[in-house]
Amino acid sequence: MGHACTPDDLGGAPEPQRSAPDPQPEHPITAIIAVIAIFVAILLITWARIEVHGTGDLEEALVEPQAQAGVPLLPPKDIKAGEEREVDAAVTSSRFATGLSP
Repeated sequence: MGHACTPDDLGGAPEPQRSAPDPQPEHPITAIIAVIAIFVAILLITWARIEVHGTGDLEEALVEPQAQAGVPLLPPKDIKAGEEREVDAAVTSSRFATGLSP
């Protein structure tokens, strides 16, 4: 029967290359400062969003109307004007026409 060629037949398996240890490993304080910087950035972005847009839309999204027994809940009214709907439809169709879809 045939014999499969193995690394032992060719003089043994080569030793895996081991990389040298990192000469300057990351200090734990650097990692902690990085995490704090990320947290501060998230807080600043949130604060800027609230300053620019306010909290009305957030409150509206989070506060659900109280349902009464036997009364069906209606979906929120569409408050867009007809012209605004036409603009939205035109923007959407042009996105699809250019290959940019949401």
